[in-house]
Amino acid sequence: MSLFGAPALAGNPLARLRSPTTVAELEAMRSRAWHEHGVAAIPVNDITDPWLRQAVQNEATRRWGPRNAGGQGHGR
Repeated sequence: MSLFGAPALAGNPLARLRSPTTVAELEAMRSRAWHEHGVAAIPVNDITDPWLRQAVQNEATRRWGPRNAGGQGHGR
């Protein structure tokens, strides 16, 4: 609800200008996270060894809870 004569609230201008992250940009961010922080961001589906993939999924679930398989909601 807005008041008559009040200035309209501007939306976030950065949200309108930001394009989706490209694959190359995402890979560069992963590389930087590894080199600067020791954090490995590897998509689970990129892990080809079934045992290792399951171990990574188990640890992530233990730390942060189950993934939202449907892509809706708040990640839980």
